[in-house]
Amino acid sequence: MVLLCYPGLWAVWCHRISHRLWLAEWRLAARVLSQIARFHTGVEIHPGAKLGRRLLIDHGMGVVIGETAIVGDDVTLYQGVTLGGTGNETGKRHPTLRDRVFVGNNANILGNITVGENSRVGAGSVVLQDVPPDSTVVGVPAHVIYQDGKRVLITDPAQIKDPLSGVIKALADEVQRLRTRVDCLDGQLELTTRELDSVRAFSTEDEERQQYRSELSGGSPYVSMGEGI
Repeated sequence: MVLLCYPGLWAVWCHRISHRLWLAEWRLAARVLSQIARFHTGVEIHPGAKLGRRLLIDHGMGVVIGETAIVGDDVTLYQGVTLGGTGNETGKRHPTLRDRVFVGNNANILGNITVGENSRVGAGSVVLQDVPPDSTVVGVPAHVIYQDGKRVLITDPAQIKDPLSGVIKALADEVQRLRTRVDCLDGQLELTTRELDSVRAFSTEDEERQQYRSELSGGSPYVSMGEGI
């Protein structure tokens, strides 16, 4: 079943041959063989790419691996993965995947960047910068969410590599400004409350004093001595 039904395996086998032809300067024959493999498997691997051992291309349809890409051992690629360039580089212009890297379907890894050992790229992610070893990246553009088995939290909005990062940073600054203002108003309100409590206490004391005076003034000014004797 594996021999007859796994186009990703066929693509890797054909690349082994086309890569040797490419290194032997049989460039046209190498490209023709790679195009034949692309037609039958849906996987396009440039003959100049360097692939490690035990590369698994699962499903395979739509996978593209560029000329200067380097793929390590025990790497897994799902359908729709692109190891491509940005169009702004010369020489080494495609990514390097170290050993035991896992790349989810429809992920794009672009440019002369390196994905470290044992790292995972989430489905649909666009990776534009180096990925540390033992990390998991997701998003467009991709950012690290797990590293060395620990959750990575973004505390500074400037770390968000996103076209809207400027807006997010402005919103975060506005929230911080409003929070500071609220804290200031809370302090003023607490001070005012204490002042009002003090005024109420004095007012209550004054009322009690006035009431006591009224009760004294309402009695007889004379004292009868010996009354009832």
